[in-house]
Amino acid sequence: MGSQQNVLNQVVSFILGASAAAVLLFFLTSAGSAARSTGISSWANGTLEFADGPLQEASSQATEAAVHAEKKEDELERLLRAVADEDRTVIMTSVNEAWAAQDSLLDLFLEGFRNGERTAHFADHLLVVALDGGALRRCRAVHPHCYLLPAAAGRNLSDEKVFMSKDYIDLVWSKVRLQQRILELGYNFLFTDVDILWFRNPFERMSVAAHMVTSSDFYFGEPYSPFNLPNTGFLYAKSSARTVGAFEAWRAARASFPGKHEQQVLNEIKHDLVAKRGLRIQFLDTEHNAGFCNNTRDFNTLYTMHANCCVGLGAKLHDLGNLLKEWQAYRQMDEAQRRRGPVRWKVPGICIH
Repeated sequence: MGSQQNVLNQVVSFILGASAAAVLLFFLTSAGSAARSTGISSWANGTLEFADGPLQEASSQATEAAVHAEKKEDELERLLRAVADEDRTVIMTSVNEAWAAQDSLLDLFLEGFRNGERTAHFADHLLVVALDGGALRRCRAVHPHCYLLPAAAGRNLSDEKVFMSKDYIDLVWSKVRLQQRILELGYNFLFTDVDILWFRNPFERMSVAAHMVTSSDFYFGEPYSPFNLPNTGFLYAKSSARTVGAFEAWRAARASFPGKHEQQVLNEIKHDLVAKRGLRIQFLDTEHNAGFCNNTRDFNTLYTMHANCCVGLGAKLHDLGNLLKEWQAYRQMDEAQRRRGPVRWKVPGICIH
């Protein structure tokens, strides 16, 4: 009798095991089938029920995210084709809502192109990267080529008071990723902060032999020396496998320098990029590509002027606005007046004196 009971128990265990396996196989097949839109909701009274649930929702969200990313990629490629010049070079700047507002930095930046020597056409090749929805709306009101940085979605960066916050640091690095993507798509770029006035064509000062060109916070006389200190507010990169690799290394180095923004990290790794990757970086002379940190004041030599060492939107607008008026007066001079010697600007400034 005991032997028969053992046999019976084994048969029952086999049947239950087979049934469980069948149920599991049925579930896996059903969950993986594109034809079904149901997911497990509960086990009730020993009966498996199916209803719309987390599996479908997660799948839907993943699909939605993929479609959104693809659309953004399509939009980026479309804009790059629209703005690139004959050498496949794109000029870029970035703005938040405060910088893009009427009579703010974006308007002054665009006015600078119109008032420079042989610079007006550069606006046709300008891609404005918006850091929030308000910036995007204002950009579209004044410029035809505007792009919302994907990483900006859901972030509130309309205020100017976000410098060095976590969101600010993340967005700065997102811009580096965007720049890398532009290089991967086969386009060169020149990124310029929106608080930079262009007086002359800056490409005239750039070497065709350079893989990357950057303005300088401090320039020590040798354009290819990594001992110069870069300012990535004005940064050119030529599309190539070498520069894409350099940008990958730059972004990867962020983990070794937590809390630092992209310019600080580039300064940390620039020697390795030059020595180990063969990257040829040209540092621009502050006599030509200057900032408020420097003492360059001769309109005869200036190509660009950066409102660095100047904190606050109002202060930047005040000093750059006055500087632009002085530049307009300079342009009214004849060549004989200009050749007499340095034509120094004297802005009654908040940041510059």
